[in-house]
Amino acid sequence: MRTVFIERRGRGGDGRPWGAMDPSSSSSSASSHHVSPPVDFVLGATACCLACVFTNPLEVVKTRLQLQGELRARGSYPRHYRGVLQALVAVGRADGLRGLQKGLAAGLLYQGLMNGVRFACFSHAEAHGWTQRRGGTVAAGAVAGALGAFLASPAYLVKTHLQAQTIAAVAVGHQHNHQSVSGAFEAIYRKQGLLGLWRGVNGAVPRVMVGSAVQLATFASAKEWVRKRKWFREGSWMVALAGGMISSVAVAGAMTPFDVVSTRLYNQPVDEAGMGKHYRSFSDCFVQVCGKEGPLALYKGLGPAYLRLGPHTILSLLFWDELRKLTCRHLQGA
Repeated sequence: MRTVFIERRGRGGDGRPWGAMDPSSSSSSASSHHVSPPVDFVLGATACCLACVFTNPLEVVKTRLQLQGELRARGSYPRHYRGVLQALVAVGRADGLRGLQKGLAAGLLYQGLMNGVRFACFSHAEAHGWTQRRGGTVAAGAVAGALGAFLASPAYLVKTHLQAQTIAAVAVGHQHNHQSVSGAFEAIYRKQGLLGLWRGVNGAVPRVMVGSAVQLATFASAKEWVRKRKWFREGSWMVALAGGMISSVAVAGAMTPFDVVSTRLYNQPVDEAGMGKHYRSFSDCFVQVCGKEGPLALYKGLGPAYLRLGPHTILSLLFWDELRKLTCRHLQGA
């Protein structure tokens, strides 16, 4: 999950994203200048796309781990991927270094669409004062995340297909054998129609809602806890990084079961009527995974999911901060 929301004005003063650098940081003077909401939305989406370039290899590994041993009892299938580091090496050997960036183009499209929508929706809720109410920030974040996940679902569908693809010797899950991002969209549309592009969205929406709500509820508190410990100098980006990694424990724990179900729904093969061959619905997938693979199967891919959450969030915020500084300087010069 990639969650970067605007902190409400009552807390942040200038409405900067939660978890952004403290006002005492060197960039605060540039970021304090006014940037219009539409520009901020574009900057935020761009920042998340830049962060995606660095964290996409972990997304590839997570997808492979979540599809490994699909609907098979533990011990009854070969384990090609055994943890984060070994999986990274296995992907590199099978698909080359470029294989670690499989699905990147679709991932960037997903990032831009979803985060642009989430920024816009959350800002709208903030402007109407909904985030000032008790629990309003978490609720607004969850709703904005759900809408963003729905609209960007086709991109995530294609990303999942491409990241699962590999040579037969280490293949896991169904292999769709798309040749490119555009070819994947075309093939899905031709075989399943427009609705086929939104297949699996019933798993994506609850996944993002849970992840967004938990992250919004824990990140600020975790960051403040780290700041009070004075492990790092005031205003250091390490405070936000440490807070993000602590918050990610809760986020990964809450979101991974939904993430596993979402990945399975997206990647499953379909029949001629466009219906999934393995799972009929979100709840059916949940029940089948628990029944055939055991409850712990819902936490497949937990390692890479955790390791990418904190860095992705902080990289997004760092890139956002730098882009905002450059934009402010350009506006001042103009």
